[in-house]
Amino acid sequence: MATAMDQLGNPSSVHLEGRAVRATVERARGRVAEALGAGGGEIVFTSGATEAATLALAERNLKGAAVEHEAVAAWVGLELDADGAGRVAVPEPDRSTLQLANSETGVIQELPRGLAVSDATQAWGKLPVAFDRTGAEMALVSAHKLGGPKGVGALIMRRGCRLDPRIPGGGQEMGRRSGTENVIGIAGFAAAVEAAVRDLDAGVWEEVAKLRNILENGIAAGSHRTIFVGRDAPRLPNTSCFASPGWKGETQVMAMDLAGFAISSGSACSSGKVRESRVLRAMGYDGETARSAVRVSLGPSTTEENIGRFIDAWTMARNRVAGRAA
Repeated sequence: MATAMDQLGNPSSVHLEGRAVRATVERARGRVAEALGAGGGEIVFTSGATEAATLALAERNLKGAAVEHEAVAAWVGLELDADGAGRVAVPEPDRSTLQLANSETGVIQELPRGLAVSDATQAWGKLPVAFDRTGAEMALVSAHKLGGPKGVGALIMRRGCRLDPRIPGGGQEMGRRSGTENVIGIAGFAAAVEAAVRDLDAGVWEEVAKLRNILENGIAAGSHRTIFVGRDAPRLPNTSCFASPGWKGETQVMAMDLAGFAISSGSACSSGKVRESRVLRAMGYDGETARSAVRVSLGPSTTEENIGRFIDAWTMARNRVAGRAA
């Protein structure tokens, strides 16, 4: 990224400086395609997976499930059902979208052949996935989920797929997404995705999964009523979603923030009103459980000491809430 900052040309210009920047973008495109197993596809750089979802899904009338991310759910009919483990059956793949892994629960889906679109944002870099083997026509990815910079992502599509641009203008990105490319972000994207593949090959995420299991066992030992969402299904190695009925998710987030831990709530606050987790409700959980869910994410830098301190802090806060309830 630092090297790209020193390149002053516009990648659409034909002069020497412009050609040098264009070469940087195209080298990055090739590196991203290779790292993501998309040698048989095309990479369209975007501002992130949300824009990629709009580009892939707008006005296509595809079907999806309520467990999809908001960026996808905004464009599809939520007609597909999820079971209690969060898994979705897709009877018409060519008319449907299905996430590869869920952002709240970490539950991994089995993608059917011929799927129209898959949101692979959460999975890439943590699972050994190659786009050419997914069977999907298009897939979404965001650089920051791979350890790269925020504000850049891509739509990956099979060669020959028809796509109408949502942003008209100068015809950049092969006429599919106008606007001068974010060259610095794209350079960082390529570097990050290659590093993510190296970590995956080195078994980094297998170690993270072991820590995730230690975390869940420790939480369960301190609170027998805690519900671990999707625990019986294949999950991402870094994601734990659990609910402690009677203790609201946003309250848990605040308690852990004061203890020095950043977690997220399965609930969302909007205009002062607390909404249940749409994902958990789609999986059949009741409102109280959905409102008491939190997601804890781990990473390669997480240590067993971190896990132990978190378990102690969470259990202490949970006991205080239980004591007040009594």
